[in-house]
Amino acid sequence: MKKLSRRKFIITTGAAALLTQTFNHRPTSSNTFTNLSLGAYAGESDTPEVTKATLGFIPVTSCCPLIIAKTKGFFAKYGMPDVQVKKQPSWAVQRDKMMLGSEDEGLDGSHLLFNMAYLIATGEISYRRKIPMYILARMNVNGQGISITNALKNLNLGLDSSALKRRFEQKTRSGETVRCAVPFPRCTGDFFMRWWLAYGGIDPQKDLTLVTMPPPQMVANMRAGSMDAFSCVDPWHHRLIKQGFGYSSVTTGELWNNHPEKALVMRADWVDKHPKAARAILAAVMEAQMWCDRPENKEEMLQILSEREWIGIKIDFMRDRLLGKFDYGNGRVVENSPHRIKFWTDSASYPYKSHDLWFLTEDMRWGHRSPDFDSKSLINAVNREDLWRETAKFIGQEKAIPASTSRGVEKFFNGLEFDPENPQAYLNAPKIRNLA
Repeated sequence: MKKLSRRKFIITTGAAALLTQTFNHRPTSSNTFTNLSLGAYAGESDTPEVTKATLGFIPVTSCCPLIIAKTKGFFAKYGMPDVQVKKQPSWAVQRDKMMLGSEDEGLDGSHLLFNMAYLIATGEISYRRKIPMYILARMNVNGQGISITNALKNLNLGLDSSALKRRFEQKTRSGETVRCAVPFPRCTGDFFMRWWLAYGGIDPQKDLTLVTMPPPQMVANMRAGSMDAFSCVDPWHHRLIKQGFGYSSVTTGELWNNHPEKALVMRADWVDKHPKAARAILAAVMEAQMWCDRPENKEEMLQILSEREWIGIKIDFMRDRLLGKFDYGNGRVVENSPHRIKFWTDSASYPYKSHDLWFLTEDMRWGHRSPDFDSKSLINAVNREDLWRETAKFIGQEKAIPASTSRGVEKFFNGLEFDPENPQAYLNAPKIRNLA
């Protein structure tokens, strides 16, 4: 195992700490797997300042690396045997506990919708309290989808949602409310639902009600007949289909292949106070991400995830989509899908700053922030891709470090493109295909 200069690591964390002051002044190629040392965490200068941290997760498949890092002993390997990994009931609760910190019975870090790191840092979803956050890694790419109630199964919806427009209009005229659910506002699941509806000429801000709820409640509401569609992460789509309450129109990889999904987010004050412990946590999660993507580990991973302490649902509800088999529930089955969830492959772990810029630009598209917002300064304060690079060297994964902090031009199903060098062009593009 390679050692990272203590001085260099502290310098990088200290530089970022200075950047967090800005919060108070502002409204690909596949990675290769190289052999890792199986020895214990060693070296006096590398010893973490603390051995304990409290991390949170929501029981969806994107949390796998945190669970595996704990159950397979990777946190202990890097000198953090007392890391606690605690299940949370919703993203709102996770947000609140991230605000508190572990010293006040909250969390030091978590598996989080990556966009939420920015919304907490700016105080937009944290009761106007600006709490600096660091994104240390992406947890995964892909892994979400959009599902529809069986009451609309005859429409056999796919990428094109336009057949819904008339049905929604009829439902509204009859005095009923059209409801589509997302896990949290202003995050990928919300934006993907908006994209998909807008592509069919349905205005997501006028033609229906977007509601926020945890995925298990989405399935329950679909069963009760009070939900028309929902956008969230697996395994809830497959569970819906297995129970016979709905079907999937798309997996979100079809909307944007290898799109960023969750992130490993930690409170900036904790990282700045414990830089070596933060590196140890990041190293453990990165090693877990590699472990999760190895085919020979999939069955063991499913067994671990099915335990009540972790995701706690039947293996049959998780296996197919984790392995890349998509049964859409309407007769369509895709084997070996390129849109399967990935934790390490195709630079899934690397926190590209270009993806964060996409989020802030998309946030502008839907009117949540001004087009002249200083995105660059905020991204530099929150996104700690520099720590990811240093940690990759530390664990012998230099080959996994991308050449650039940008993944380049991104292409979406609706014909839009996002060029990080010209975000304004993306912002100027039409919001809705069939509406002005």
